[in-house]
Amino acid sequence: MDNHQQTSRLEQVQEQYKAYQNRPFEITIARGIPSTKQLELAKPLLDKLVGSDWLSEDEQDIRNYGGLMGIKEARSLFSDLLGTSIEETIVAGNSSLQLMYSVLIMHMYTGKSKWNNEEKVKFLCPSPGYDRHFSMLERLGIEMIPVELTGSGPDMEVVEKIVSQDASIKGIFCVPTYSNPTGETYSDEVVERLADMHTAAEDFLIMWDNAYTVHHLFDEKEQAINILEACKEAGVPDRPFMFVSTSKMTFPGAGVAAVGASETNILRFAEELSKQIISFDKLNQKRHVDFLKDQKTIERLMEKHADILRPKFEWIQAIFEAYFAGERSRLLKWTEPKGGYFVHLTTANGCATEIVDKMEQIGIQLTPANATYPYGINPLDNSIRLAPSYIGLDKLEVALEALCTCVELVTLEKYGENFLGGE
Repeated sequence: MDNHQQTSRLEQVQEQYKAYQNRPFEITIARGIPSTKQLELAKPLLDKLVGSDWLSEDEQDIRNYGGLMGIKEARSLFSDLLGTSIEETIVAGNSSLQLMYSVLIMHMYTGKSKWNNEEKVKFLCPSPGYDRHFSMLERLGIEMIPVELTGSGPDMEVVEKIVSQDASIKGIFCVPTYSNPTGETYSDEVVERLADMHTAAEDFLIMWDNAYTVHHLFDEKEQAINILEACKEAGVPDRPFMFVSTSKMTFPGAGVAAVGASETNILRFAEELSKQIISFDKLNQKRHVDFLKDQKTIERLMEKHADILRPKFEWIQAIFEAYFAGERSRLLKWTEPKGGYFVHLTTANGCATEIVDKMEQIGIQLTPANATYPYGINPLDNSIRLAPSYIGLDKLEVALEALCTCVELVTLEKYGENFLGGE
């Protein structure tokens, strides 16, 4: 494109954006929320327990107190999901995030080596990552160190070097399968190196948030290998805590979450929980077991979820491939996940914040730019997370077309007429 053509193109996208301003939308694609159609898949769950004898397999009255670690059949079901034994599994309430926070609190304030007694506590944060992990670390005053993701997990050359030298680095947060937001799955080598690596901190933790372990979008299924087994083989069985929940299988607000770890850690964590609660909702645990039944049943349910989600992810790829073809390919890069709930966008440097702001000005809410970095700070200002699950294809198409316009508009206004030409 010569200078005249590029100026003309900028004027075109400016006019298109003005049209959006004159007729603003009301669309939100900010969080990974299951759609109404997905929630309907779990509706039969509400009919469970009718006429039940109220006894679990280990003969607990599920209406009463007791059973802090979860009913036997729930621990069995979730141990299959986590790749643990029943003795290595606690089944709790609806929130895996609450379990993660409780594990951090336990290490911060209890035990032989309380983190709060130390001058500084740090965590590694593979980035782009999950903003809620970062917010809980920030809340506890734990310093966050971003580590770049490579497409198959964190950059292990960096991880191994710094954890071996700094005893104040107490852990790492990981989303190993279909990472939030990049969609990448940790390679076997990365998992094994996380288990094998030498750490200056003897109480180093791997917080293993396996939120998307069964959330495949296509027939090609990815799965990170079992971190607990890898750590056992490496002689550090107490290093990982693994988390999973049914939040995106059944009802996010009324699901069941579980934690898996070594028997030593499970007993310690149960002691910690016993100071907070007598037992979790065993009725809901039983109801979920009756509905989900086993791994085969879960697979069939998740295939139905995938049938609802897949067209949205395919539509994102189709629209971006069409719009950002040829010279426009310099304007945006995006991930093509095989599972999970997100697509991550990499804009030209210095453009992400303004793109998200321009989208908000026309009534389309995105996750704040760079929220996928610790403290929301990304010096490159080039990270945007898309969460297409909740809205329908019609609104998604509108939002994506507006996003394409905003990406081109902001980039050309910032970098000028020569950007599309590659200068």
